Amino acid sequence: MNISISNSMAIAFFPFLPNTDATKKGRKLPLWCRPTLVSEQGVFLVLFGSFLTGAALAQQWNQSTNLALICAFLTLLVEHPYVVQLKQRKSPKPRYLIWGGIYGVSALRLATVLWFQSPVLIVIYALVVVGFIADGIAVLHQKHKSIANEIISFATICLAAPLAYGATTGNLSAEAIAIWILNTLFFSSAVYTIKLRKKKTQSLKPGIIYHGVSALIVVGLYSINYLSLITALSFAVALIKFGIVNCVLDWYRQARFKFIAIFETRFALVYIAIASISVLPAHLPPG
Repeated sequence: MNISISNSMAIAFFPFLPNTDATKKGRKLPLWCRPTLVSEQGVFLVLFGSFLTGAALAQQWNQSTNLALICAFLTLLVEHPYVVQLKQRKSPKPRYLIWGGIYGVSALRLATVLWFQSPVLIVIYALVVVGFIADGIAVLHQKHKSIANEIISFATICLAAPLAYGATTGNLSAEAIAIWILNTLFFSSAVYTIKLRKKKTQSLKPGIIYHGVSALIVVGLYSINYLSLITALSFAVALIKFGIVNCVLDWYRQARFKFIAIFETRFALVYIAIASISVLPAHLPPG
């Protein structure tokens, strides 16, 4: 789905994507012809990882799943021109208006097609709109990189999970909502580790509180049978990561960001693998 995350968070989750704005090929084109790309490219891993967990929960992959993935990707691409134009609203940027419009109209058309097939998706769309509005308000109040807005950003992007499930199956379930919550809690946990590298946010207390409350929420979802035991235990990856960070705190704060990026990305991939596999049946249904 959508909405932005601070640059450090993005690199931590997906440090190896090239910036198309800086490619040699792009420089040969007129400025307005260059497609815009999400400035914080780490959100791609969050988006595709969340989508994969939702598709795994649906236990099938069909044409509607493909359309939902493209729709989610296009919606994510709207974020960068949207935020840039809000920041520079007094001086319109044709490039961002053009490409934001292309991405937005394309995503809207696909969303409409999916909505006719699965009317329940209107709930997901409404939450995405809320996420956009919240992000826009944060930009206008210069709180775009605040912890609260980054968590809202993760929650919005993680809507890719129930989108995949709803588009594939035609309905939403309590389990799909629980996977969305689980993904949001896991990916948002990275906010509190990355922030430890900054002088103004070096306190461990917020992270300890967050991980404790998140663990209780996951236990609650398991206790009411919205998450299986293995799926719930996948959140332990976040707890283990936070524990390791506490043990090597000096290294974590002083290491080059390249190594922190690899560190964060590996834990994210382990979580996605466990969460996705845990919701699959022993044998996939035929067809």
